[in-house]
Amino acid sequence: MTRSSRTGQRMRISRVRLGRDEYRVLWPDRPPRRAFLFDDGGWALAMYVDGEAAAVLAVAWGLAARSRHSLVHLPMRANLPPEEPAPDSGVEPLDLVLVHHSMRFPPSRWPAVRARLGTGRPHTVSPPGDVFPDAGMIDHDRVAHREYHDHLHFAVAARTLFVVGGPEAFRRTGATMIRPLVTEAPAHLAERPDGHFCAEIDFGRRRRSGRLHVEYRPTWAL
Repeated sequence: MTRSSRTGQRMRISRVRLGRDEYRVLWPDRPPRRAFLFDDGGWALAMYVDGEAAAVLAVAWGLAARSRHSLVHLPMRANLPPEEPAPDSGVEPLDLVLVHHSMRFPPSRWPAVRARLGTGRPHTVSPPGDVFPDAGMIDHDRVAHREYHDHLHFAVAARTLFVVGGPEAFRRTGATMIRPLVTEAPAHLAERPDGHFCAEIDFGRRRRSGRLHVEYRPTWAL
């Protein structure tokens, strides 16, 4: 998944059976090392990515938009942050799992699924391509309407952030939030080395009680 070719992206895939249920899990053949996700102890979850990790995240987001029956897993809790955290920060690294809401996957089952993944088998998926719409084509008024329900939702369990939503929610946030980390962030920070480029992904409807802050970091000290 960190390297693409004309034929697609390199992944690993496992099918895990728990009782009567079977789960299909996809994860990068080579997970990015400069990706770090954690709960900052406030009203937001925070994530740092470099260029390679941003590209991996975009592919994962695209897969989540079209893979209704898969758990898309980005292992990163063993990674180091961009810089040494404060001694009293209490930072706990998290993995990331993207999942379609129709699976009704209970996060409490994740430790059992994760323990049975093994090495998986090689699998190639087509790049997301045009799975994300043009940002200018998104009807933001419709999304803000009270009767609109396809929003992303977050849950944290077993040192993992679960991002749950429907295809439209993943496509919309992929277009407006994730894709710019790949297409705009490098040039922006090249022109403004002391600048800041991030994505703010809300939990459900707009509310300050939940948000994922994804910051692009071109250089890492650790």
